[in-house]
Amino acid sequence: MKSLTINLPDDANLKDVKMLIAAALFKQGILSSGQAAEMAGVTRLEFLETVGKYGVSIFGETEEDLMKIKNLAI
Repeated sequence: MKSLTINLPDDANLKDVKMLIAAALFKQGILSSGQAAEMAGVTRLEFLETVGKYGVSIFGETEEDLMKIKNLAI
């Protein structure tokens, strides 16, 4: 496993930063949900429940896919 050191301002919310990075790597398929949860310092269930707040679907849809569905006339 590789490591990365990031210097953040003192007022940065470390939990949010970890979730943002973990969510991005999960979205790209670099990390599994379990690996992303471990990186973020949360349980896998908590990661799956909150990753949507960071713009990532656990079902693999993109924002474009969701917009298409939203605009369908039923």
